[in-house]
Amino acid sequence: MSVKHQFLCLFLILCSFTSNCQVLRKRTTLLMGGRFDITIVAQDSLSAEQNIDEVIAEITRIEYVISDWKSTTQISEVNQNAGIRPVKVDREVFELTQRAIHFSEITNGGFDISFAAMDQIWKFDGSMTEMPSAEAIQKSIEKVGYKNIILDSDHSTIFLKLKGMKIGFGALGEGYATDKCRAIMREKGIKAGIINGSGDMSTWGKQPNGKDWNIGITNPFKTDKLIAIVPINNGAVTTSGNYEKFVVLDGKRYSHIINPATGYPATGLCSVTVIGPNAETANGLSTSIMVLGKTAGLELLNQFPDYSCVMITDDGKVVKSKNFRIKKFKAKL
Repeated sequence: MSVKHQFLCLFLILCSFTSNCQVLRKRTTLLMGGRFDITIVAQDSLSAEQNIDEVIAEITRIEYVISDWKSTTQISEVNQNAGIRPVKVDREVFELTQRAIHFSEITNGGFDISFAAMDQIWKFDGSMTEMPSAEAIQKSIEKVGYKNIILDSDHSTIFLKLKGMKIGFGALGEGYATDKCRAIMREKGIKAGIINGSGDMSTWGKQPNGKDWNIGITNPFKTDKLIAIVPINNGAVTTSGNYEKFVVLDGKRYSHIINPATGYPATGLCSVTVIGPNAETANGLSTSIMVLGKTAGLELLNQFPDYSCVMITDDGKVVKSKNFRIKKFKAKL
């Protein structure tokens, strides 16, 4: 599970010209603790910019509801009352938590939003200088366990049974936000765009020239290179990886994606990209597969026939799901 999901690992390949009286406008900003690239195709520059403003406002609203590091959010209130009392939350937050727990159930805990309790052990901000003790790691996972997240649908409450438990949406939040903004833009009649939240990307429509959007997938061993270019027009692409956020201790690299069952960084895969209709689901799948590994990850993906993936192992092997379709692919890294 990602301690903070995380980094920009997808490059958006854009055409900047106009066609058929349409204009393309793009803006980059920092939201939800990461980088967001917002691209809108509209009939004129003013409406494009106004719609980008609306997208930013919606992402900001979501951040101030589900963030676990802003003290005034509903999720922070849930965490502050762990082991004390249930907390009433908006239906939006309740249902997002329900969906997260469903991922935990189908991955046998490989995905777990209560991983947030481990953020006191592993630090990936440059402040960590020594390996946590085995005792400290074991103690950290004592507070991890989705079965201790108690939901009451009738009262729309969330209760964390154990004192010190925490939940966080670092592995779903950006995908949820990009999907939500895409839905709002579609409802307004905006024909095309891309919302890219730290590598979790929701797309709709086509470029002004009528062609699909082209999404480049980064080579994790040479981050200035691409291994694939994927055409997409109404779907989502997310990537989870261990190559941009890590700490080196005693000469060994430990990534920010933590296995909730062990408390140690996941190993075996260095990058997983998932493509499908929904960024939130793709986000959950890419994170889960990183933890589960190649074999169990493909078994999980088989439960989602509308989604495909490409994995890159720690030793540089490329593994694709049978339904993974690509425009350009480099077999060797």
